[in-house]
Amino acid sequence: MTDAIFKRVVRIERPAAEVFAWHERPGAFGRLCPPWERVEVTRHVGGIRDGARVSLRTKVGPIWAKWEIVHRDYIAGRQFRDVLMSGPFARWEHLHRIDPLGPGACELTDEIHYRLPLGLLGRLGGAAFTRRQLERMFTYRHAVTKADLELGSSGPRKCILVSGASGLVGRSLEAFLLTQGHTVRSLVRRQPQKPNEFNWDPVRGKMDPAALAGVDAVVHLGGANVAGGRWTAARKAEILLSRVDGTRTLAAGIAALAASERPEVFVSAAAVGFYGERADERLDEHAALGAGFLAGVCAAWEHELAAIEQLGVRTVALRTGVVLSPAGGALAKMLPAFLMGVGGRLGAGRQWMSWITPDDLCAMYERAITDRAWRGAYNAVAPEPVTNAAFTSVMAQVLRRPAVLPVPTVVLRAVFGKMADETLLASTRAVPGRLQAAGFTWRQPELERALRHVLGR
Repeated sequence: MTDAIFKRVVRIERPAAEVFAWHERPGAFGRLCPPWERVEVTRHVGGIRDGARVSLRTKVGPIWAKWEIVHRDYIAGRQFRDVLMSGPFARWEHLHRIDPLGPGACELTDEIHYRLPLGLLGRLGGAAFTRRQLERMFTYRHAVTKADLELGSSGPRKCILVSGASGLVGRSLEAFLLTQGHTVRSLVRRQPQKPNEFNWDPVRGKMDPAALAGVDAVVHLGGANVAGGRWTAARKAEILLSRVDGTRTLAAGIAALAASERPEVFVSAAAVGFYGERADERLDEHAALGAGFLAGVCAAWEHELAAIEQLGVRTVALRTGVVLSPAGGALAKMLPAFLMGVGGRLGAGRQWMSWITPDDLCAMYERAITDRAWRGAYNAVAPEPVTNAAFTSVMAQVLRRPAVLPVPTVVLRAVFGKMADETLLASTRAVPGRLQAAGFTWRQPELERALRHVLGR
């Protein structure tokens, strides 16, 4: 029976040895997995050399499929192959090959020989679908691989401690930092299960002191989900204290170290909620603090950084907009309605929305870590914010769905209470003045391009 063959080639302006090394690093699989795919690695023994094994499961619709993969045909600096031992395909062999094109460039080839299950019936029912999915996947994978490698990160690699590594941003950032050659440690509230995990309890102000030993940078992402439930008094207290207590716990850990052993930099997540409801006003980093609960939370969170700065540690706060990813956050919540053709603007749709893709946000975090000129607050957003009505229109265009059913303001307030006014209906037109002045280059500076990338459209 004849196998189907899928082949995709991309030129990368980096040496072949560097591209191969990128694939051998532990974060490579995470970077290559499209955000619209549900994939869970259940076991990974070894790297990509012959005999290394990976167990994972993928979800298509309501069905989870298990994959057992072994690596073969490893040639250092040149190629490796993934061979399916058991899983949803009758055959699957994926060759990754890297061919030099002179000293400073190479060609990456992904070639897959596969056979669908159920013979003729499987080919009739799944051939076109499988081909489309492979096209989507490798368009995304090659764009990420090429951009990551051509980013041109320079300077010594760092040991970085991350809080909130299991969240939406944390998962992306950990994979990105690992493939850039950094060492990453994670703070976890549960019992540590991996050598790079360390326990902490920010509510009680406790942390394993070994977590900070030898660390060059701390990235603080932890905090209760702002949109995780209605804003009761208890919920609002949790949102505030989870950010303040976490920062104070890290500050105390750093203060306990000798001055020569403290990290070089502390990079904290923050939010454009700092500016509050501001109608059509363009808000760069010089704009004043706004009013409201979220603005107060953001101000308190950033205020805690002063104690860390006084310890001789450079501090950076990245005021982030809406992170566009189907893997979680606001976009993931909007997506089902839009796919069903019942999406629409929120309220009048005139409120401004500042947004960013995970790829660009990860690059901002690394730049904040490695560039000593970065200090203070930065608006971590794309160059052009959009109104909610404009966002709705572009989303519908990308998904090829109608979006003609607006959600009235009264309904949003009835469902979400006060949270609706400060999140879904608030107009915050934040612009990245300091990032532009620093020469930061966005991969996805325009909304349509960004949505097509993260949604594989």
